[in-house]
Amino acid sequence: MRKFLLKKPSILPGFNICFGLGASYVCFLVLLPLAALGAFSFKGGIGEILAVISDPRVLSALKFSFTASFVAAAINSLFGFIIAWCLARYEFWGKGFISSLIDIPFALPTAVAGICLAYLFSHGGVMGAALLRLGIDLQGADFTCVVIVLIFVGMPFVVRTTEPVIKDFDKQVLEAAENLGANFWQIFRLIMLPSLLPSLITGFALAFARGLGEYGSVIFISSNIPFKSEILPVLIVSRLDSFNYQEAAVIGFFMILVAFASLFLINFIQKKVAK
Repeated sequence: MRKFLLKKPSILPGFNICFGLGASYVCFLVLLPLAALGAFSFKGGIGEILAVISDPRVLSALKFSFTASFVAAAINSLFGFIIAWCLARYEFWGKGFISSLIDIPFALPTAVAGICLAYLFSHGGVMGAALLRLGIDLQGADFTCVVIVLIFVGMPFVVRTTEPVIKDFDKQVLEAAENLGANFWQIFRLIMLPSLLPSLITGFALAFARGLGEYGSVIFISSNIPFKSEILPVLIVSRLDSFNYQEAAVIGFFMILVAFASLFLINFIQKKVAK
């Protein structure tokens, strides 16, 4: 009884119930569906799984999806940081309106975004007609069009992860560095960038993952030609339409493993950079 009374209380009580609820939530909504998909994928045996994964069409779709998502996430990391910098460091008219526009891709159905962008960059669209006058024809340039769509859906992730970090910079530290003779690039490279890199990598990872699983907007702007511009989600849907559920499950599970491995690597790099 004395030991119980002298027991040091936790700084943040309620860990057990919070951890139990959180773990249960993750298990039922994330791990359980993934486990079911994995179990269904292995029904045909390892041989069938290897045959489906080694299919040249599947590998081509994976390469196209992976490359387009990576390029879009890299572009978003640059321009998303610039937008976040402007929103966090400057005051200007219409700032609240622009900040609200950043979150539009979260609320807008991706199919609607795909239709809008497909029309915008078509020969009859405003951007498509303007680019055509400059000798740039995006019709048939599937990779470029898919990257543009993925930039649209992934931009908010980079902006919203870097903006709070930029806002939290200690102004006294920046002013002290400036008074000691450091120019803007020295302050940015030696003081700001080390703090910004983890959030930038997080934004890149989120935008990359979002692009890798995108389906609704891509099907309207890409020709979805096998071995050329077909993405993995389109291939999965085509297998489902032909009632080939086993192959669809295998491709979906394979896609999850690739995405998880990529995100795990990015998170590992992020932790190394943060240290």
